[in-house]
Amino acid sequence: MLKTTNIIDICSQSAAQMTDTEIKTKAKTGTNLGLGLGLGLRSQHFNTILENKPDVDWFEIISENFIDSGGRPRHILRQIAEHYPIVMHGVSLSIGSTDALNLDYLAKLKQLIDEIKPAWVSDHLCWTGAMSLNTHDLLPLPLTEASLAHVSSRVKQVQDILERPLILENPSSYLSFTQSTIPEWEYFSALIADTGCGMLLDVNNVYVSAFNNDFDPITYIKGLPHHAIVQMHLAGHQHCGDHIVDTHDSAVTPDVWELFNLAWQLTNGCATSLEWDGNIPTFEVYHQELLKAKQFMAKLPNDFFQQKWARQQAVTQQYPLSNPLDFIVNEKNRFHACEGEK
Repeated sequence: MLKTTNIIDICSQSAAQMTDTEIKTKAKTGTNLGLGLGLGLRSQHFNTILENKPDVDWFEIISENFIDSGGRPRHILRQIAEHYPIVMHGVSLSIGSTDALNLDYLAKLKQLIDEIKPAWVSDHLCWTGAMSLNTHDLLPLPLTEASLAHVSSRVKQVQDILERPLILENPSSYLSFTQSTIPEWEYFSALIADTGCGMLLDVNNVYVSAFNNDFDPITYIKGLPHHAIVQMHLAGHQHCGDHIVDTHDSAVTPDVWELFNLAWQLTNGCATSLEWDGNIPTFEVYHQELLKAKQFMAKLPNDFFQQKWARQQAVTQQYPLSNPLDFIVNEKNRFHACEGEK
């Protein structure tokens, strides 16, 4: 079994630019060593990156986009990896499924790791299917003691196979199981303590899940084991009035920037990347959106709350509600009401 590893070790392995003294100091104080500000690598930007070598600290790849690919995509990835640190981010591990781990997938993942030598490897705390059926979606888990034991066991297996700690991301969700007994932030704390894995904190996902499932995103972020957060994700979403969809197709919203500021303070800063998967803009626009993060690290900008209020007004005007939800009577109650009137 892989020896339980403090997540600080993962970061120090990739912080080649830092001196041993700096690394030891940060490890002693619990400060995460970050790669800086990175971008999710998208094929639309391949040529721009290769031709101009833009000043980006690092790139995050979707592992599955390159596991089975050869030819031009793999050739381009090798070229980019020569100039930039790479982080691998997967969507197919299905760590929470009751199906056996896909050893063929893990073997291919290990092969890509050995070739690209990423700073770290991440996936999601979720399941994607069962009984060999793949939904191609990142589904939430029932957060119980039983599922925690199940996931912990599988994380240890994966870490043994990959010979490195696994980093797991909090997923966005639109519903939760009534059987859940453990808040997600406590679930992550227990999982990390038992397995030595790390966490990828997707700040946008916290905001989306909190709105959809009616919990406090600040309580969530404050309750996490901050020493184990290796990376943060930023992304845009679509507010649909009574629910939010994690679309990754627009700029980061003020609410998410506000949470990022809190998370940055609590983690003492860590590697942060921007994801943009729909309506993908030019590389310049994409990069500028990432660099906004610098404005939210130390404090919120002076005009922040004006921007936030304007955004809230825009959402309210776009999705007006004619009646509060409490006044909407469901079909069952309407039937009983009619019965009572007879």
